[in-house]
Amino acid sequence: MTLLRLQDATLAFGLRPLLDHSMLEVAAGERVCLLGRNGEGKSSLLRVFAGEQPLDSGLAWRAPGIRVALLQQDALTEDTRTVAEVVRDGLDAHDPGAAEEWQIERRVGEVLERLGLDGEARLTDLSGGWRRRALLARALAADPQVLLLDEPTNHLDVDAILWLEKFLEGFRGAVLFVSHDRAFIRRVATRIVELDRGRLTGWPGTYDAYLVRKAEALRVEADQSALFDKRLAQEEVWIRKGVEARRTRNEGRVRALYALREEHRQRRDRGATARLQVQQAEASGKLVFEVENLTHGFAGEPLIRDLSLRVMRGDRLALLGPNGVGKTTFLRLLLGQMEPNAGTVRQGTKLEVAYFDQQRAQLDPNATVMENVTGGGETVIIGGQRRHVSGWLQDFLFPPERLNSPVSMLSGGERNRLLLARLFAQPANLLVMDEPTNDLDVETLELLEERIADFSGTLLLVSHDREFVDRVATSVLAFEGAGSAREYVGGFSDWLRQRPVSGARTSVAGIAGQMVEGGAAALTSASPASAPPLLRKRKLSYKDQRDLELLPTRIASLEEEQTQLQAQMQTPAFYAAPREETAVVLARAQALAAELFKAYERWEALEALAAGPA
Repeated sequence: MTLLRLQDATLAFGLRPLLDHSMLEVAAGERVCLLGRNGEGKSSLLRVFAGEQPLDSGLAWRAPGIRVALLQQDALTEDTRTVAEVVRDGLDAHDPGAAEEWQIERRVGEVLERLGLDGEARLTDLSGGWRRRALLARALAADPQVLLLDEPTNHLDVDAILWLEKFLEGFRGAVLFVSHDRAFIRRVATRIVELDRGRLTGWPGTYDAYLVRKAEALRVEADQSALFDKRLAQEEVWIRKGVEARRTRNEGRVRALYALREEHRQRRDRGATARLQVQQAEASGKLVFEVENLTHGFAGEPLIRDLSLRVMRGDRLALLGPNGVGKTTFLRLLLGQMEPNAGTVRQGTKLEVAYFDQQRAQLDPNATVMENVTGGGETVIIGGQRRHVSGWLQDFLFPPERLNSPVSMLSGGERNRLLLARLFAQPANLLVMDEPTNDLDVETLELLEERIADFSGTLLLVSHDREFVDRVATSVLAFEGAGSAREYVGGFSDWLRQRPVSGARTSVAGIAGQMVEGGAAALTSASPASAPPLLRKRKLSYKDQRDLELLPTRIASLEEEQTQLQAQMQTPAFYAAPREETAVVLARAQALAAELFKAYERWEALEALAAGPA
């Protein structure tokens, strides 16, 4: 059953069309991921379906009587209302005056309880992650049949993301979401739709299959554009001969040339790709940080208790843990921005620090884009050479006409890119990055990964992007609550397999289990006392024990086959093969991804059973 439909839709801001006679349908039970570069119009499309943005022409249709909820990208940082008032707003928006006061209060209370929210807390006092949960609660309050989610994992910690994934898997309605979180997309999406230069294109199959097919489509497009440009150039040479063109009286060829010119004028080439550069400073001393018996907290509550740690030159340390557990505080302690309650922090020598603050406080919202990079000048020093700031900012996808725009007018993704441009304009041997991936499109995110991988200095990273952590980190410092922090070798996946079953993880899993059973409607019926099945203590059966022993070998085998298939799909000859042959490979790749996910999920569940309740 179709719940949303876009038909021959056009929408433009200024001279740039965001939707160009676009078509889209979303059916009940689908979880459609909307991909595209920053600024392509993805958020605008969600607002169209939410009824907040009218089209210039065409049709945006919703099934009669359905309830649609929009989770916006911005976290309402200036909203002074209480969480309960924000959640109630979600009910009033759909059914103003339709319910009794006691029914509204009960519903608000149920949603708050299921999401672990304090209704009396004010939104302005909450961290980004908790504000995000409050907005999600508002979206779920009216029990919608359609969820429109704009970057739903922004500012959420890992446990909250895992909970959201489980919830969406059990949601009975339709979901249309925008996300840059590749692990989240792989887990949640049943279909990929891309918004590229005003056109919506559907890509059936998995996210990984989309990546392969999209790369091939771009290659074909580039080849076709090159052939077109060559033909146009040849015809321009012919028409400039003038006399020969008139003598031959080939009016048809002249008309064809005019048509080629018009086609070239209307062609929308794919925009520029970011060219991020990290300027390397001279190497720091071998010891970067030494922490001994560090203890710190607020109001008698310890965030960090008796922590000792060494960070050496070239280390790539990721800080993981729930929101509010102390990761950003620990970074500030290391950088000398705060004094610890007890213990010592010793910094190494010759440190040149580039600090990416997740709140982007280093940016002046009232200053222009250019002023935020240069402080008032017009040039920056890059690689020892003076360069005009316009060229530097174009590398970060800021066209010249944006240089004098105030930062307050930029989108979240643009602000992230601007902060990167500001930081990378200065040489550094220590990158301190607190949630650098929020709001970046996947293409820019992957480029940032490559640049950090090439960086020869030291990295301290706070991120809930699991794939990003896996690709750039060599060790993890996990904040496990009650002041405890423990170091693990490897990236996110290694930590996930080794970490203990914490109380926070238990509560999130419990909420997830309750809500998945009946979708959003389960918010009204799940019992707070119901225990998640995976955490009930019982002895492993013979089959369970056998599975626990064999699963690592099976996972390794599946991963090896997946690597081989991905290598095969990335060869130029793959798409030259007959369609029936490529279809078999793509189908196996999709099945492998599902098998691997189930195997990892089973392995983690059995390890939790074997460990018993924490």
